[in-house]
Amino acid sequence: MKLKLLLLYKIPLIILLFFIGFILAVAIFPSLSLCCSEHNARTWNNALKRHWLKSFGRIIQLDISKVGDLPNSPTFVVSNHVSWLDIIVLGQFIPGYFVAKSDISGWPVVGYLARQAGTIFIRRGDKQHIKEIAERMAWLLQHHSNIMAFPEGTTTQGDTVLNFHASLFQPALLTQSTIQPIAIQYTGLAEHNAPFIGDDAFLPHLINILKMDKVAVHVKLLTPISPLDNTRQSISQASRAMILAEVIASE
Repeated sequence: MKLKLLLLYKIPLIILLFFIGFILAVAIFPSLSLCCSEHNARTWNNALKRHWLKSFGRIIQLDISKVGDLPNSPTFVVSNHVSWLDIIVLGQFIPGYFVAKSDISGWPVVGYLARQAGTIFIRRGDKQHIKEIAERMAWLLQHHSNIMAFPEGTTTQGDTVLNFHASLFQPALLTQSTIQPIAIQYTGLAEHNAPFIGDDAFLPHLINILKMDKVAVHVKLLTPISPLDNTRQSISQASRAMILAEVIASE
């Protein structure tokens, strides 16, 4: 009975939130681009995206325990990847643009909203496309926007951290942007329910999340890494090692 009540309460709110997201995507974001300077449009877009993501977090009763603060300068944020929920988690307190694999762009509703919100999609294996994406990321960093990426390229159960794709760090080196490693760990019931891996489908996974009383997650911002005197390989290895150490220490 309790599960049914939770779903009866949360599902209409999620539907309403997606409708609001659709209005933002098709009307508000394009209007801001026409009416405001590029800088002001990005500022408003980021503020509206964060408000939307925070509303999503309230509906699913996201309980975030955060340690550490983001640097003041434009930052290249890298994190381990457990679930689509990671985007809801990080988007609560970091304004900027996510980097995601191109599969997500094809998801019903969510994919469209992500595209319109400025998510940067990567088609792996397409060298020309990857080069264009790297230039886009570098441009955003140069224009004082944060970039958030999941260098593993896929999700895990949350108990390990896969090797990072070093090429993803090139824009940070080109723009001399600080690299901010973040460790995400779901706790309690969410430790088993939050991972989104293999052949999991979005809607059934979302329903399972809505059945939960809360989604507890621990977020730790680790020591920032300077791009100076570093290579993309060394930064990739260092950031992964830091995140992995945090994940293992909390097991």
